[in-house]
Amino acid sequence: MTKIDIISGFLGAGKTTLIKRLLADALKGEQVVLIENEFGEIGIDGGFLKDAGIVVNEMNAGCICCSLVGDFGKALHDVVEQYHPDRILIEPSGVGKLSDVISAVQNAHLDVQLNSFVTVVDALKAKMYLKNFGEFFENQVAHAGAILLSRTAECPAKRLDEVVGLLRGLNAHARIVTTPWKELTGMQLLQTMEGSRDLVQEVLDEIAHEPHHEHHHHHDYEHEHHHEHEHHHHEHGPECTCGCHDHEHHHHHDHDHCGCGHDHDADEVFTSWGVETPHKYTEEELNQALTALGDPSLGTVLRAKGIVPAADVGEWLHFDYVPGVPEIRRGAADYTGRLCVIGSELDEERIAALFGIG
Repeated sequence: MTKIDIISGFLGAGKTTLIKRLLADALKGEQVVLIENEFGEIGIDGGFLKDAGIVVNEMNAGCICCSLVGDFGKALHDVVEQYHPDRILIEPSGVGKLSDVISAVQNAHLDVQLNSFVTVVDALKAKMYLKNFGEFFENQVAHAGAILLSRTAECPAKRLDEVVGLLRGLNAHARIVTTPWKELTGMQLLQTMEGSRDLVQEVLDEIAHEPHHEHHHHHDYEHEHHHEHEHHHHEHGPECTCGCHDHEHHHHHDHDHCGCGHDHDADEVFTSWGVETPHKYTEEELNQALTALGDPSLGTVLRAKGIVPAADVGEWLHFDYVPGVPEIRRGAADYTGRLCVIGSELDEERIAALFGIG
């Protein structure tokens, strides 16, 4: 029977790093399918994982919940029927609610084993994310059977104790990994995840008794796609099949810090800006742009990632950014350059200008 492991975590927490580690070590010999569910128009991470020979099904829907209640179930069925994998790893959007993803898997009514619910938490940013985006962060932590803390090697002991206490306040039973991942084998990490299997049923029972959250697809936010070569824009609803994903995208959602206690969807709180571009960058130019994303006047930038051609002929630059931590490395080429920035209340025009787009 196919096992399903759901690996959630806030933007930039280290989900992809964990998955790479598991694939390289603990899951060798297993047939594994990874289903990613990206928030934002431009999918980036799939290219990194395809290099490892893993089947990646990326779903890049502007509205995260559209994927969860629609394409997500179909994707699961297709994967099981086509590949009959030993294991399916589901990597939800960093701004998705873990309970929504678990419910979506249940609603697919497949003969599979829900094996583990994991949340990756950046030890250095947990308090900030809880303060600013509590509803989403709390949901991911509260429904996890195992919580894997990343960047603990860089976290002072007192602060780490505070973070563990914070997480324990949200989830009293989950296994919490505080040892730096480099000191653990992939098999140890997997065993920690699977060792929480007895908590899976508890989480399922809890979700079954939670008040039903119905997702209404009002889509009354601005939803415009700009085609530079055609010089037009159009407004469209959730059923649009215009194929705009080949061009520059702007996706704006109202950001609600109202503190009203209402159950918000990712679309109401987070913004994604993405663009495909042939623009070439030096490492210095790219590093300057990423460093500048820390300017609070640009909005709250939570995550940026991309693959772009380097100014050096034949070279490509892959980059990741979480607040204060830009990372640039050389990597494989892609069919064109791609940039993606995710956050809230983003000044998209100024962000585009930082990357020389405009």
